[in-house]
Amino acid sequence: MASSPTDAAIALTRLGLGARPGEIERVAADPRAWATAQIRFQGAPQPSGAFADTAQRVAQYVDYQSDAGLVRRDRRSAPQAGATSTPMAQTAPAPDADPEAVARREARQAARREITQDTAQEFLARAQLGATTDDGFAERWALFWANAVTVSAVKFASGAFVGQYEREAIRPHVFGRFEDLVLAAEQHPAMLLYLDQARSVGPDSMAGARRNAGLNENLAREMMELHTVGADGGYTQADVTELARALTGWSIPTARDQRQTARPRRARMAAAQAQPEANGFIFRLNVHEPGDRTVMGKTYPAAGLAQGQAILRDLARHPATAKRLSRRLAAHFVADDPPQTLVARLEDAWTRSGGDLAQVARALIEAPETWTPQPAKIKTPYEFVVSTHRALGTRPQRIQPLRQALFDMGQPPFSAPSPEGWPDAAADWAGPDALVKRLNWSRTAADTAQAADPSAVAASALGPRLSDRTRLAVARAESRPEALTLLFMSPEFQRR
Repeated sequence: MASSPTDAAIALTRLGLGARPGEIERVAADPRAWATAQIRFQGAPQPSGAFADTAQRVAQYVDYQSDAGLVRRDRRSAPQAGATSTPMAQTAPAPDADPEAVARREARQAARREITQDTAQEFLARAQLGATTDDGFAERWALFWANAVTVSAVKFASGAFVGQYEREAIRPHVFGRFEDLVLAAEQHPAMLLYLDQARSVGPDSMAGARRNAGLNENLAREMMELHTVGADGGYTQADVTELARALTGWSIPTARDQRQTARPRRARMAAAQAQPEANGFIFRLNVHEPGDRTVMGKTYPAAGLAQGQAILRDLARHPATAKRLSRRLAAHFVADDPPQTLVARLEDAWTRSGGDLAQVARALIEAPETWTPQPAKIKTPYEFVVSTHRALGTRPQRIQPLRQALFDMGQPPFSAPSPEGWPDAAADWAGPDALVKRLNWSRTAADTAQAADPSAVAASALGPRLSDRTRLAVARAESRPEALTLLFMSPEFQRR
């Protein structure tokens, strides 16, 4: 199939995250081959940096949670204000009689800050990768799946693991089988904490019979509604409850688990109740609801951990999952209301390959609907910031300005507002107030840019997509910052 600079511009902005200087010319020989070459069995590229892996973060988090118990104990035993009868004494803070209690509280606060700062640096590394990578399609593909099976830092517990979640549960699997990706996602500590699965207890389990704890259906519901078959997939509330029962026991390690592994006799006793797996996941037999489960008409025999895994794999392979996620892919990459022919192509590739995401990606690249010249998608704030850095040939250097810019534009780092992930339609990002925030950031970016020739930046960033109107506006601007601001706010730069 013949290629053109227009196809290269489409590939870099629609399939990728924007063009860097000279990139349209490099890709123009064969834009489809450029994208296809990024489909690799090892998954998407990883952000660079010496960050904690999941096992290390679990150890940090367990220590943090253990300290919480000590701090609560200190508060209960501390002298209480109001021991005297004077009003002043009643409102004064109680003194800390125990220096060790103060040290424990400060150490816990420091541990929280360390985890939060490390997560922020991971986001910066991810943005730097987006701004500089040659594999723009693989990066966009990975970001799509991280959002489709989202975990949010709106909770500290899940936010502590969100960087590890993307690096270990999502990126390695984005060109493998969907059932493997979704299983890795659902069993990761980030997801188990975000959707409160770690506290779910089977009412008739060994633990449920001894303590006042119950079933939590959050993970089961989102598995079905958002991660696999969808609300129209034919499941019922009874199916959600049955899946929630099958998932009881899916959890993360605690301080007690660590103490037991240090004591051989107790470790042997606990082995029958807690089965450690990879990546910070643990299965607790003593909180697992016993018995067979029936989900969407199929009965799964009692099999401990394997029961929930079998149900999830069947949901991942369900025709409704292929249909729903194929449409979501088409809507993300091509248009808010995607061509039905494109959805059908992706669904067919998904079904024929058994959910092989590499085959689905190839179908997207080969589909003629992907290469229509008219851009129909509005960039999210993150995409806008990353594509601006790519146009300038730069990368974000510090986390605070990046975090503030995204917060102002409505997409704070790693903090999707709900389990549905970030919205993906123009109506969610193109309101008047949102455009004002983009304009303010564009002015700041233009003021600090080192680009010598805004017209050259416009030509290299947009290629044949650069309209005469924008080209003339940039060329006639009174200053370099004004020219770059006009470029960044132009319709063709805001759209992909």
